[in-house]
Amino acid sequence: MSPRPEEEEMRRDVVNRVEAVIKDLWPMAKVEIFGSFSTGLYLPTSDIDLVVYGKWEQPPLQQLDQALRQNKVAEPFSIKLLDKATVPIIKLTDRETDVKVDISFNVETGVKAARFIKDHLKVRDSFVIHTVIHLNEHTKPRLNLNEVFTGGISSYSLILMVISFLQLHPRIDCRASNINLGILLIEFFELYGRHFNYLKTGIREIMKVMENRYRPSMLCIEDPNLPGNDVGRSSYGAMQVKEVFNYAYLVLSHAVYPLSRSYPNRNMESTLGRIIKVTQEVIDYREWIIQQRGNRHNARMMDIKEEQTSSEDQQRDSTSPHRAGSPVSLSSLQQQSSFSSSSSSSVSSLSGSDIVSSWCSFLEVQEKSLKTYVNTFLR
Repeated sequence: MSPRPEEEEMRRDVVNRVEAVIKDLWPMAKVEIFGSFSTGLYLPTSDIDLVVYGKWEQPPLQQLDQALRQNKVAEPFSIKLLDKATVPIIKLTDRETDVKVDISFNVETGVKAARFIKDHLKVRDSFVIHTVIHLNEHTKPRLNLNEVFTGGISSYSLILMVISFLQLHPRIDCRASNINLGILLIEFFELYGRHFNYLKTGIREIMKVMENRYRPSMLCIEDPNLPGNDVGRSSYGAMQVKEVFNYAYLVLSHAVYPLSRSYPNRNMESTLGRIIKVTQEVIDYREWIIQQRGNRHNARMMDIKEEQTSSEDQQRDSTSPHRAGSPVSLSSLQQQSSFSSSSSSSVSSLSGSDIVSSWCSFLEVQEKSLKTYVNTFLR
């Protein structure tokens, strides 16, 4: 389920279309991407998070709503204004690609969070985070936890849980490059599905125990970029997600149990396939993207290669001292003529007597060497 080049290109086009509408309204506005698309941890069904920076007293939700409808960027029924939320946003679905987009205004925490994730993300973390997020995305619709404001857990909260899990892991080898990632995943589900005390423990870069008089939320996760901000305060459905983690732990630990090798249906699905089901709808959607974007992406890559090849040829021609069609300078001709004249003059300066005397000297040397060799041999 890793992102494909065609999927990334498609999402870039969606961002460009939305940004064009925003720039028409406010030419001085600045649009930035954050969230899973910014960090590369997005799934085929993940949305795109955008933040718009500008000078407004109140977020101009209504004005942008009208502009999006007029430019037909999104389906009219898909545009929703969440002006009563903690962070007012506009939600829409792109008309051409069905990609969902969330737009907020003058909120810096999302961009800072994306930078924090990029700084802390490692290869081993990426596997665990991808799997946890995919499991969360798969179970949220069934539990009616699609959004944070309906009690779900955000991807940012899940990533902070994974980072905390890896930082506080009791085994030293958990940070080794050859660590078994499957075991780490099972241990993550075991911690947050069975052993973690949600009532008394909060999550931060170092876990802390909550005092009895201070328990701000069921899932307390301190924002590392904004101390005091609880990113899990709206996730009142955390206990349902906890049960999902517990279920994932039981299924995966049972799947890797040695006796499971003798089960007749063990080869019918992969180990992760027992907890994550990729629906046919998602498969068809990804194939549709390849059909729509594949030829365009390949053509663009060919154009880039041709441009690189032509630029390399031009550089090679410009650096070649004897390139075809290059003008010959007068100074080079003069140098060549002077060199040839000097060579001919040096040869012609040798007279016939000089040549004969040189040849005689050579023969005398050879004769002396031969006599020395014969005398040595006779002795």
